Amino acid sequence: MRVMISGAGAVGRHLAADLAARGHEVTLIEQVPEVLETAKDWAPGVSLLLGDACEPWVLEKANLSSTEVVVAATGDDEDNLVTSLLAKQEFGVPRVLARVNHPDNEWLFSEQWGVDAAVSPPHILTAMVEEEVTVGDLVRLLPLERGGISIVEMTVPADSPTAGRPLYELRLPPDSTIVAIIRESHVVIPQPETVITPGDEVLALTIPDSESALRAAVIGESTS
Repeated sequence: MRVMISGAGAVGRHLAADLAARGHEVTLIEQVPEVLETAKDWAPGVSLLLGDACEPWVLEKANLSSTEVVVAATGDDEDNLVTSLLAKQEFGVPRVLARVNHPDNEWLFSEQWGVDAAVSPPHILTAMVEEEVTVGDLVRLLPLERGGISIVEMTVPADSPTAGRPLYELRLPPDSTIVAIIRESHVVIPQPETVITPGDEVLALTIPDSESALRAAVIGESTS
């Protein structure tokens, strides 16, 4: 797979190195010579290009027309939006991913700007913290389809009325499904007869309107 990444900062160069190690053909674009020089040691096997990824001629030099995935990963949201728009509209890149540096700008990273999926590190860290410390509540781990669907997690508390009941007894809401259960560091593939136990981390796919009903079905109302 051909991948172009804009921004050779910590995020960009680590991503480039990881993808190259997995056998992908990666081009890394950076407009600051000193930063690009640093990437030489971090990302062996990656094609390095000095230039501004917001400039069409630079993207053309990177052969964007034959690139399958573009990742706009600079520390500037405006630059990431411009690169995404050019990649999608001018070069027809099938898949464009963009980094959101400031959470207040997340609403801008949409299809109108050529972004197929946006990643917000602050929101990811928030979800990770909640996932570690929250029991008996629903935590959004990852938005999909522009936030229309989410991967969510619920940890079953000891006093949950659903503990000890098989999944087929749970009345899940429409557009929701349980995809995995993590139990004592092991992944359990859910079957209708799988029994919910206290401490289970239940992973599910759902839509925003069904989150409350999903939590009620899986966790129930606490007795304490």
